[in-house]
Amino acid sequence: MGLLQIVLGGLVILVSISSLFKFYSAGFFLHNEDICRHFYGGQDVYVGFDIRALTARVGEVLSKMESLQDKLESTVQQMEKSKAVLDKTNISRLEYKKFLEEEVIQPLYNAHIALRQIRLPRIEGIGNTSMKEEPLINTFVIEEIRKYITPKDNRVGKINIYGTERIYNTLGHACVLWKKELEEYMDYDIGSYCKDDWILAQKLMINGCDPLPRRRCLTRASKLFLKPYPINESLWRLPDGRNVRWSNYQCRNFECLSSKNPKRGYFKCIGCFEMEKEKLKWVTNTSLAVDFLIRDALAIKPGEIRIGLDFGVGTGTFAARMREQNVTIISTALNLGAPFNEMIALRGLVPLYLTLNQRLPFFDNTMDLIHTTGFMDGWIDLLLMDFILFDWDRILRPGGLLWIDRFFCKRKDLDDYMYMFLQFRYKKHKWVISPKSKDEVFLSALLEKPPRSL
Repeated sequence: MGLLQIVLGGLVILVSISSLFKFYSAGFFLHNEDICRHFYGGQDVYVGFDIRALTARVGEVLSKMESLQDKLESTVQQMEKSKAVLDKTNISRLEYKKFLEEEVIQPLYNAHIALRQIRLPRIEGIGNTSMKEEPLINTFVIEEIRKYITPKDNRVGKINIYGTERIYNTLGHACVLWKKELEEYMDYDIGSYCKDDWILAQKLMINGCDPLPRRRCLTRASKLFLKPYPINESLWRLPDGRNVRWSNYQCRNFECLSSKNPKRGYFKCIGCFEMEKEKLKWVTNTSLAVDFLIRDALAIKPGEIRIGLDFGVGTGTFAARMREQNVTIISTALNLGAPFNEMIALRGLVPLYLTLNQRLPFFDNTMDLIHTTGFMDGWIDLLLMDFILFDWDRILRPGGLLWIDRFFCKRKDLDDYMYMFLQFRYKKHKWVISPKSKDEVFLSALLEKPPRSL
């Protein structure tokens, strides 16, 4: 028993000395001015690296070391108090080995790994840049995130096809605010099946951790995935529910998503999963002047509308109707309480899994049409809306159409939102304002982007 006390006491001393030596060698126990001289020869210590993230990581390691030291000291003190009892107790080698592995070796190993993961700033900079450390490298603990965000140098040591020396994987800046959730998302066994955690991924995306890092695990699918219906049937037929993973929804089949069900789990685009109702949209006259028909919109630019984007919430019905007119439409979608992406894809259409946070992945002046309905309404911040509209203007080609479909807001806010749409000086083909309620109004418009030969 005396030998065990000596071993534990020695480990306490070893942990303390190793942690002190590591941080002394890095210069963290020097005076602030000495740290500057030690790393940069008197230059600004804050230039080129994130000192807050580095400090946080150092704090984590010191906390682990301190916790281990406290545990070992507590164990030794407890053994001293119970010395008489322990002298009469025979501890087997297996119990002794288990204690050392679980209470000493594993915590020491975790602290050791965390210590080795800390990357100190490089005095000479990285590559041809003035950066002293890789962006965000000291922010995250999970090794898979660190591997993802570490730049990948070209293997041949030459400039690649993009004209760069290395590739930087992208990560949304708000990921640092959702560190715990992102580390949970990236904590998996490489090559095995991913957890059924798409809802966590969507939460991260919506909160600005977008784009998410890629993962090296196998995505899950429904247990029994059946062949989708032929395209001549799939556009207007409710898909087979067995092709959807329902575990993160309130409903367990498409029939449950009916607008008649108060527990359907979603509140936007009510009735979108009822094909009989969907068939009437954009092809049947209604009593509201703000409801435009597809044939009227296409007649403005006969033969010129070929490709476009539907930015909203829905199940792809606008894209389905446009497909019948030989127009290819990509539909943005989020799974807000229902499988909108799966529904669009199973209808034989193209879903784009996208949040409001992200720049549209299309090149400048490429789209013939942008249609928006049911999503970007009077709740949206004016500055955010300004950025979004300028991005739409970027991808819409000269002569392309912006179709604002049943946008609604409070009557008192209408002038502000009207300015947002009119600031681009698009040509008005249609512009209709109609009351929605006592305090709210609808706005629908068909606007044409002017040429800009600058």
